[in-house]
Amino acid sequence: MIDAYGRKIDYLRISVTDRCNFRCQYCMPEEGIELRKHDEMLTFDEITRIVRIMSSIGIRKIKLTGGEPLVRKGVHSLVEDIRKIDGIKDITMTTNGYLLEDEIDKLVEKGLTGINISLDTLEDTLFKNITRVDGLERVLRGIKKTKDYKELNVKVNCVPLGLEEQDLKSIALLAKEDKIHVRFIEMMPIGLGKKYMFTSEAEIIKELEPEIGEFKPYKNKLGNGPSHYYEIEGFKGKIGFISALSHKFCHECNRIRLTSTGYLKTCLQYDIGVDLRTLLRNGSSDEEILKAIEAAILSKPMEHNFLNSSIDNEEQNGMSRIGG
Repeated sequence: MIDAYGRKIDYLRISVTDRCNFRCQYCMPEEGIELRKHDEMLTFDEITRIVRIMSSIGIRKIKLTGGEPLVRKGVHSLVEDIRKIDGIKDITMTTNGYLLEDEIDKLVEKGLTGINISLDTLEDTLFKNITRVDGLERVLRGIKKTKDYKELNVKVNCVPLGLEEQDLKSIALLAKEDKIHVRFIEMMPIGLGKKYMFTSEAEIIKELEPEIGEFKPYKNKLGNGPSHYYEIEGFKGKIGFISALSHKFCHECNRIRLTSTGYLKTCLQYDIGVDLRTLLRNGSSDEEILKAIEAAILSKPMEHNFLNSSIDNEEQNGMSRIGG
């Protein structure tokens, strides 16, 4: 599928739930959010049908997200069903890692090819403050367990918050002794994230380079999205950046998003898209659904304008509802 700006759309991010067992300060209020009813959520059969339809127009890469995807019962079976669809090459997942130690074996068995673990600090007290959960050791055990699978693409995602005690160096050093790629993600002004200033890629490199070594650009791709990476001498893994604000990459965007309630979003910042759940449940044929998907993709905006304080059709939901 080629959109109106000539971009090849081959990557679908699917939120399987708006529920999460963390309450990260830049994502959810401490009391949580009003959760969607179960019958509002797409079933696994509905998700699989959408993926099958999209695979016919070139979707090749799937990312399962949430909320926290591992809190949805039976998500392993969804991985297995998607893996069976012709044309799908990669199935990855983004998780906070809290349940990963218990779940990774079955996920890999069913066909998961990569795992991204969100981890903003290795300092226990700060971890509790950010996530509002005493769970750092469980997350670290989950990361350790991924080392059992040499072919699994493992990444750690860190959102710098501008806090000295966050100690970005310690996060970066996770890539030194193991083939774990550490990525720093600029804070997105979505939902509660609007309360924070983003720390730019240039600022992070300036902070870390004297501490851990020269950042040499790595020219190969290491995933399905917009990350770019650096090599550091003596490191087994790479250091990557998702720099949506300081290094706008909209011209090469290859992704669309499916929310847990079945809304197909074509850009993170905007509420532009199409309600696939209604089509699925009113008896629409695969061909009718396909035409709706194609029309939505052809209406995909040219670029985000996160640094513009006033735009039309701005997304009002937070990341837990959209899909991280």
